[in-house]
Amino acid sequence: MADDAASSSTCTGNLVDNSINQDELIMKQQREIEKEISESIPLVGEIEPLSSLEKEYNEDPIYLLKVKDLSAKYKHIRRTRPDGNCFFRAFSYAYLEHLLTDRQEYEKFYEIAKNSKDILVALGFPQFTVEDFYETFMEVVLRVGDKAGDSSVSLDGIRNELHDKFNKQGYSDYIVVYLRLITSGQLQTQHDFYQNFIEGMRTVTDFCRQEVEPMYKESDHIHIIALSNALNVCVRVKYMDRGEGSQVIAHDFPEGSKPLVHLLYRPGHYDILYA
Repeated sequence: MADDAASSSTCTGNLVDNSINQDELIMKQQREIEKEISESIPLVGEIEPLSSLEKEYNEDPIYLLKVKDLSAKYKHIRRTRPDGNCFFRAFSYAYLEHLLTDRQEYEKFYEIAKNSKDILVALGFPQFTVEDFYETFMEVVLRVGDKAGDSSVSLDGIRNELHDKFNKQGYSDYIVVYLRLITSGQLQTQHDFYQNFIEGMRTVTDFCRQEVEPMYKESDHIHIIALSNALNVCVRVKYMDRGEGSQVIAHDFPEGSKPLVHLLYRPGHYDILYA
């Protein structure tokens, strides 16, 4: 009888093990499929007419109504790769692109960017690591500054250069990493305020280590609030989902400021919008 019980227990254990192994294989296969699909999409795409969304949702009446509402305010869209870094990549691309035509804004941003490394090091981030990402980030910022607000030159060349850099993994991911560090630094600097946005028992530091600093982690309101506050830049996010009504709801971060960056959010993903 004991042997039968042991045999039964072993069989049950094998079934559980097999089930777990099968689940892991399915999840691994799913991740590989998602990775393959993701990598076939440019990190930052070419600018497209907003009407391309109509083709995407041509059999979805709810989303078609919302695309129609969106098209009353915006004419173009630029897509980003759906890899979990899309908010940071879309934000940085759109903001640097804006700075090309706004010298005053560039000068304000340059001072914030220039001082950001020392702030991060003072917070305890390793200097060697921070400097590596900072140098690449500032290289792109300074290149934008060479042409920012200069009406005597064509911006096509620098725009093409910016687009090229954002589609090179080395540059693009370094910019994303550095913005993640700035976001983490802002959250930790004002941890008493941001603790209110974090669910569960995690501290702000825990949240930063788990959800902000690692690559490929998706962004939520708390990331947007922190980054917009750290850089003193207003971001308008248009939320397109299956909520009631035909309007696409907009949120400005922070409220009451003039948005310089416009992003479209669809569940789990951010793209850039142009009026």
